[in-house]
Amino acid sequence: MVFSSTIFLFLFLPLVLVLHFLAPQRLRNGVLLLASMIYYAWGEATFLCVVLISIFGNYVFGSTLQRLGSDRARKCVLGLAVVSNIGLLLWFKYANFAVDSYDALLALFHARQGQLQLKPVALPLGVSFFTFHALSYVIDVYRRHAVAQKNPGLLLLYILFFPQLIAGPIVRYHEIAEQLSHRTVTLAGFSRGIERFVIGLGKKMLIANVAGEIADGIFGLAPRELTLGLSWLGVGSYAIQIYFDFSGYSDMAIGLARLFGFQFPENFDYPYSSQSVTEFWRRWHLTLSRWFRDYLYVPLGGNRLGTSRTYLNLVIVFALCGLWHGASWNFVIWGLLHGAFLVLERKGLLRILERAWSPVRHLYCLTIVLIGWVFFRSPNLSAAGAFLQAMAGHGSGTGLAYRPLNYLDHARLLALAAGVVGATPLFAWLGRRLPRRDSFQLALADCGKLATLLAIAVASAMRLSSGTYNPFIYFRF
Repeated sequence: MVFSSTIFLFLFLPLVLVLHFLAPQRLRNGVLLLASMIYYAWGEATFLCVVLISIFGNYVFGSTLQRLGSDRARKCVLGLAVVSNIGLLLWFKYANFAVDSYDALLALFHARQGQLQLKPVALPLGVSFFTFHALSYVIDVYRRHAVAQKNPGLLLLYILFFPQLIAGPIVRYHEIAEQLSHRTVTLAGFSRGIERFVIGLGKKMLIANVAGEIADGIFGLAPRELTLGLSWLGVGSYAIQIYFDFSGYSDMAIGLARLFGFQFPENFDYPYSSQSVTEFWRRWHLTLSRWFRDYLYVPLGGNRLGTSRTYLNLVIVFALCGLWHGASWNFVIWGLLHGAFLVLERKGLLRILERAWSPVRHLYCLTIVLIGWVFFRSPNLSAAGAFLQAMAGHGSGTGLAYRPLNYLDHARLLALAAGVVGATPLFAWLGRRLPRRDSFQLALADCGKLATLLAIAVASAMRLSSGTYNPFIYFRF
């Protein structure tokens, strides 16, 4: 039941809103919790019990950490909690990957004896996200950044709350603990939530989905058909797709949370306007970046143990960041690529870039990011290699059967243009530069905003009713 589906927009969400506001204040969390359980069970009824067991286990861990006074005992409980959560994630997400990689390694040495067999392990929806939320809770309690939740229903709501359950943002427990029991829905907040949701829906339906049709068509070609133009159009379209797909989802999640009185942290800050890989990771998937920084990079020693250890910590963090996105060597390479350039920039590349012309810095960053997206999107390393070869001008395609123009029409060109402009802070910059306006001009601007939002909503609904391509990329993580 994705946010951009008729069942969600026209049945589930209106019904939950009505029940939430009709219910007495003391029962509203119960309404949201029940709705969230139905939302998850709609797509993953089989694994709802896995999520509930995980949450109950972390409730016990948190309560135990709160009661214990001995540092040694608290460390033991924390270690058990971390092992339990990571163990669950490893089994469901990486067991098949580990077995396949082990068997492939044996095959390199022509060794059949010792190979393992494992039936495919089904992946619970949103397992990466609800595991990271659970770890955030127990670690915050251990560090005494938060008090253990006495009410198990509130902990259930924190992890199961449907706007962020499947694909984030990764809301850390201490950021939302107070809101779970005390929050207020205001008319201004509710209207801002609607506005944010509609913008996210438009990003998803009108830009990401259209760009995704181009990207899927080109990445689906046989490597022998790839040309220079096709490969760059494909990866450029995918860059637009993944940004507007994920930032659109984040906007919808943030907007939905506002409808119920919650305030979620921002997740994106125009990452494609970055002029270094370091800056890119200060703007892309902010909640994940901060999670890895605070719960992995800093505990590993951060930059406190010398230069070499700092570089090693960066590489470890980004290798694991890549693996978090998916059980594939493609994602590991993607993470290592970003980690390597972060190290290079710390070693002096950043100082060189600071002396370069701004467009050159921007081009450098986009080139690295686009190369990384090839690994992220390709089904395997072989396909990624062939795609990169075509991007370098060494593709084997003739350009006769498949040309860039085959994938472009007026609607797609308009979507790509909107994506390029929308990925920059142009409109935010213009809003700051406009002179102070009188009441009439403000009213006129509000009418223009309302008309724009209505047009986005209608256009999105029209595409939705046509039953076009409509997945969310980050749902599979």
